[in-house]
Order: sequence, then structure tokens, then C-alpha cells
Amino acid sequence: MLEKGNTAPDFTLTADDGKEVSLSDFRGKKVIVYFYPKASTPGCTKQACALRDAYPDIDGQGAVVIGISPDQPEALVKFREKYDLPFILLSDPEHEVAEAYGAWGEKMMFGKVRMGIIRSHVGIDEEGRVMEAQLKVKPLTTADLALRIIRL
Repeated sequence: MLEKGNTAPDFTLTADDGKEVSLSDFRGKKVIVYFYPKASTPGCTKQACALRDAYPDIDGQGAVVIGISPDQPEALVKFREKYDLPFILLSDPEHEVAEAYGAWGEKMMFGKVRMGIIRSHVGIDEEGRVMEAQLKVKPLTTADLALRIIRL
């Protein structure tokens, strides 16, 4: 996992609208990157909707929210539309970005160990440095973490 003060790994991924988005596009702004396992599942929906509800405060501080999952862009479109999500959703089907951020690893699910996305949250400052990074965050605490980061 990333440590505070490290340079956040840059990335370029496809958004739900088909456009390429890079972390470096947002230099000069605080960025909240969160990793979630699968669009439209109960935990991921709670997480996204909590961020949606906090988004006016986050956006009002000039910060950017980026959600990353292994879902294909088509699934992200449905997720955005169904829950009226106002932030960026990116597709990382090969989990390369998740691995670079430490958000890909072993998980216990239904008594079996498997590889997958570890629900995570990373706050990045205006210069591209990690302000905070947490693994295994709870869905309903992600928005609170984001709000705290943007006020630092």
C-alpha cells in the first residue's frame, strides 16, 4: 500500500463515457481515488451513494472523486445512470492500477480465499502526493474519509 508523502502512481484508464482519464489531468486539485469490487453490488452501491450525497461538499472544495473497479465501461454507465453518480468512474479490468495502489490482493469470501479488489481509499494532494491511504474501508465511511481529506 502507498504511504503518506509518496508520489501517487499515475494512470490512464477508460471512463464510462469512453474517454481516457489520467490522474495527471487533475494536478492542482485534491483527488479522492477509491477502489470498489463491482458496480451495483450492495456494498459498492452504498459506497458510491454515500460519496454522491457528499459530492456537493467535495466538489465545493474543488476536489475530484474517481471510482475505479474492474467493471467494463458499459457496466459503469448503468451504475452511474441508475444511482445518478456525479463523479468519474474508471474501468481497470486487468487490475493494473489497483495493484499499483495496493488495492488488489487476497480476500476471504464465503469461506474461500480468492484474489480481488480490496475496498480502498486514497487521498492525493495538488502535487500528486499521497495524503492518506487506507485498505479495507467500510462502504459507508468512504465519504467521511473523503470529506476529511479535502479539508486538510
